[in-house]
Order: sequence, then structure tokens, then C-alpha cells
Amino acid sequence: MLELRPATYDHPDAALLVAAVQREYVERYGGEDATPVDPAEFAPPLGYFTIGYVEGDPVACGGWRIRGAEPGEPLRDGDVEIKRMFVRESHRRLGYARAVLAELEQTAAAAGRRRAVLETGTRQPEAIALYTSAGYRPAARFGYYREAPGCRCFAKLLIPARSRLTT
Repeated sequence: MLELRPATYDHPDAALLVAAVQREYVERYGGEDATPVDPAEFAPPLGYFTIGYVEGDPVACGGWRIRGAEPGEPLRDGDVEIKRMFVRESHRRLGYARAVLAELEQTAAAAGRRRAVLETGTRQPEAIALYTSAGYRPAARFGYYREAPGCRCFAKLLIPARSRLTT
């Protein structure tokens, strides 16, 4: 069973998983993701990062950081950018990525954010399948890789926390 815990982006378990996702980018794209990232961007209230554990072992992660309207970017005030979504290969196809994504969406909505955006690439078809099945739609390109031919950007409106039904 996956246990999600909030963490800092520079937590040792986060560093371990981020290094693993970077190795995967090297395998798929020939290099690491060079998008500028500041660990402070993923700390409340500017962002959020979570680590998923199975029997105490870190197996999944993901985070969001506030992104707003910027010159030359199609982003809006109220946006958050999903970053560093990753599940170890040995734990894939168990619903863990979907659980991490749902946690990120819920925490972003609870923080008053209105839309989640992300960029991925055509060499990650399983990521594209996850995002589209979770309601993400193609969006205008943004970010570090917006000019890359294989870049794909997606966006999803978030349901405000106060609008959620509780049981």
C-alpha cells in the first residue's frame, strides 16, 4: 500500500528519486531535464512535494510549484506546474502515479490554485496516457523545452477545495 508523505524537495529520499528520474531522462532523451528548479519553489506556500512509500521504501514522488502569467509564456495567474512525477520501475502499473497526481491536484486546489499545467515529451507515452486519462488536455507550449519538437504540454482546471463533497 502506498503511503504519501509531504517532504521537502531536497529531502534525502526526494533526492534519491529525483536522481532516478533524471537517469530515466538520460535513457529516453539523451540528457537530464535542464529546467531550472529551486527546492524552495516546492515548499509551502509556494509549492508542495510528496514522496510515496511502500513498506518504508521511497518508490514515487511528485510536486507542484506556483507558476503565473509571465511575458512570453501562456501561463495564467493561479497556475501550478506539476514537476518530477516519478515511480520506480519496480512499482509501476499499480496506480501509484495516479495517486501522486491526485494528491498534487488536491493540495494545489486546497492552496487556492485554479489550474495545473505540465510539460512532458513524446518519449514518455505512459505519462501522456496518465495525464490524458486524468482529464488533462493539450495546452499551449511553455517552459524550458517549449521549442523542442517532442515537447507536449497539458493543463487541467482544478476543482476548488470548498466545492468538493465530503462524506
